Amino acid sequence: MTDGGTPGASGPDAPSTVRKLDTPESGELAQLSAVFEDLQYVLRCCEHLVAALAVPRPDPVLVEALWTGALVGYVRCFSGRTKILTDADVESLELDDEVVKFHKTFPTLRDHYASRHVNPREAFTIGIAQANDGHPTGVAVVSAPRPPVDDTTVRLLGRISYGLSGLVDGRMQEVQARVLENARQMSAAQLAELPLVHLSESPVG
Repeated sequence: MTDGGTPGASGPDAPSTVRKLDTPESGELAQLSAVFEDLQYVLRCCEHLVAALAVPRPDPVLVEALWTGALVGYVRCFSGRTKILTDADVESLELDDEVVKFHKTFPTLRDHYASRHVNPREAFTIGIAQANDGHPTGVAVVSAPRPPVDDTTVRLLGRISYGLSGLVDGRMQEVQARVLENARQMSAAQLAELPLVHLSESPVG
């Protein structure tokens, strides 16, 4: 946050009053901030996943939960509604062509792991067990586990997310400067008419 520190922070630079600013620039900054936080969440999920996959017998529940969260958060950054990030932004990072192609598979992976209808862990087949004479003796439920995520894929997602974080941070700085300039053109009386934003007493995070 420019000229005022981070809302909720303590210290000499902490703001005494914050007013809600409703402008196109402030709306854009809010959306950029949400995407940046999502990318940081994805990076944290990837960090935890690397550690979880490094043990001899990874906990499948923990791995799936972290990987699903990472995919949901990452794909949300490319929402067609907000249009904050696009495939062109990934291409602008000048990563390997294979990395860009793999990025385009993440929405499909997200749909697979976050499906409301299909089990993402195992595929099931129902069969009939037979005796030696061919007569049915029972029902067999056969499960085939689907391939779990691997360390290479996790690190790849982390690599892309890290690059995009820097890209979004740069855009945030630019928009933040415009927001501040707009506010500086308002009088103290005009600012006083804006609704107050209640700050927490300690930083959240």
